[in-house]
Parts: sequence; structure tokens; C-alpha cells
Amino acid sequence: MATTLPPGRARDTSAFDALLLAARDGAPWAWEHLYTWLAPAVAGYLRAQGAREVDDLTSETFLGVLRGIARFRGDEGQFRSWVFVIAHRRLQDERRRLGARPTPVALEDGEATRAEADAENDALCKLATDRVRAVCERLAPDQRDVLLLRLIADLTVDQIAMVLGKTPGAVKALQRRGFDAVRRIFELEGVPL
Repeated sequence: MATTLPPGRARDTSAFDALLLAARDGAPWAWEHLYTWLAPAVAGYLRAQGAREVDDLTSETFLGVLRGIARFRGDEGQFRSWVFVIAHRRLQDERRRLGARPTPVALEDGEATRAEADAENDALCKLATDRVRAVCERLAPDQRDVLLLRLIADLTVDQIAMVLGKTPGAVKALQRRGFDAVRRIFELEGVPL
């Protein structure tokens, strides 16, 4: 996603650099932009991973960003990766604190309620969400982590490696095995590919 500055802001540096500088200076518009840009993906990743307190963990993630932004050095892609490192660590903290294995929850739980309910569409969405959750539950945890960071967080292999503390080669292997596992699950169930 390309970052944009509010009208009238100087463009003597890249838009992201200006956004980062403004956030470091405490500009409310910059923090709102960062949150609006990344919070949905962070919450989606946490939700798909079975976090029990998605909103709390998303907030804790951005508190971590607030605490560490002065020390951050890098470009827009590295910033996105860094935010997901924080989110992943908050998720691990929650799992240790609760002493429980993740229990994925319905992906639509965090979505805004629609004004007009469409029973057929709601039923189809529920079936699709349940299906995605069931497939994710059947993957090895490392494969699930890689696929969710790749598909929901839209991170590159190198960024995922940074988030998970693995080598890019290990991430590629986990991604390949994860997609192979999903393909086998679908083949066993007779789902055409």
C-alpha cells in the first residue's frame, strides 16, 4: 500500500519517510495513518491464529510500535515486517500466559455488522470461514504461521523469516509443504483444484 500525506505536507522525502518522521514527532495524523494501514492485517493475522483477545493484542502491538519507533530504521517493507514481529511476539506471550493451544475463531467476528442482513450470504460466509479454519487447524503450526503471514499479512519470504526467526530457505520449505498439505486436504475431500 502506498502511503500518502495529508494535503499541504512538504514532500522533500519519500511519503513513508515523512510519515515515519511525523509519527516519531507524535503527530496524531501519522499515528492514525499507521494504525489504519496496518491494524486490519494485524488483527486478521491474530484472529486466524486463534488469539483470544484480538483487540487487546492489536492494541499491545501498536503500543510496542509506539515504544520502539524511535529506534526503528528501515523502509516501508521493513516497517511492516517489524510490526508483525511485534504482533507475533504478543501472540506468543498470550499463548504462554494462557498456557493453551490456539483455538482459531471465526474470521468474521471482528468485522463490522452490516445494516441489512442477507441470510444466504451470511450462511455462505459462515461456511467459508469454518472451512478456512478447519483447513488451518489441520496444518502444522509452523506451516500455518507461514501461510497466514504470507496470505493475510502479505509479507514476503524474507519478511516472514524475520518475523519467525527462521531462514528464508526454511520459510520457503514451510510454505511449499503448507500449500502441498492444503492441496492434499482438498484432494482427499474431492474439491476440484
